Amino acid sequence: MRTRIVDAIMEVLKENGSLTYKEVYKKIIEKDLYQFGARKPENVVNGEIRCHCEGIDFPSASPVKYFKVVGTRGKDNLYALKDDKSPEVKMPPKNTIEDDMVPEEKIDLTYLFYKSSLKKAILEHIMDCDPGFFENLVVKLLLEMGYGADKLSGEVVGKPHDHGIDGIIYEDRLGLSKIYIQAKRYDAKNTVGSAELQAFCGALEGVQKGVFITTSTFTREACKYVDRLWEKSIKLIDGDLLAELMIKYGIGLEKVQTYTVYKINEDFYQ
Repeated sequence: MRTRIVDAIMEVLKENGSLTYKEVYKKIIEKDLYQFGARKPENVVNGEIRCHCEGIDFPSASPVKYFKVVGTRGKDNLYALKDDKSPEVKMPPKNTIEDDMVPEEKIDLTYLFYKSSLKKAILEHIMDCDPGFFENLVVKLLLEMGYGADKLSGEVVGKPHDHGIDGIIYEDRLGLSKIYIQAKRYDAKNTVGSAELQAFCGALEGVQKGVFITTSTFTREACKYVDRLWEKSIKLIDGDLLAELMIKYGIGLEKVQTYTVYKINEDFYQ
């Protein structure tokens, strides 16, 4: 009899190839490989497989992977050992099969969906505000991220003839080292091209660092232009990353509820 569920699962899959988690459980019982104490032992087997399965990641999943999904049988996934050499069955589109998901996966998937909706709402609110608000926002965000000598080491300088500079972050108290900021509050369809990046780079007179922030996206040519720069360093923040950073640093948000996800400490029950 095996002392770990995962060892029993591995032995069954080694002898039988690909199986569903329900079939794995039945084989474990037939061979008396593990003594279950849980009320729903099938779910325990499923959870162990999912936690150690390649391509399946959630907060409580194990970094050590023993298994892989190789296809489906009915509504259930087929699992095999990670190093199994048998031909893989063509997989259905991602996230079409959720019956095998453990609760932690469903929570994580729901959170990702919620986060995507929140990002969209953040960008919509930014677009409803005036350009001056956006310029103040990006300066505040960079200061919250730890750039600048202190929380007061940033200012908005955007004016009609600002030469493309909307904000400045002072990295030291004497202002000897600066980061220039350009902020473009664009509609999602209005992308930022290489010409605007070239103009911004030209405005960095005597300054080596710049951050270009937009609510839309950057064209491939714009990204390539920045990658080729060697005398100056310009970082690009598009709308998706902007919303992501605002969530991470709590800018313009109120915390409503926090949920803690737990996992069983197997060592405690030995």
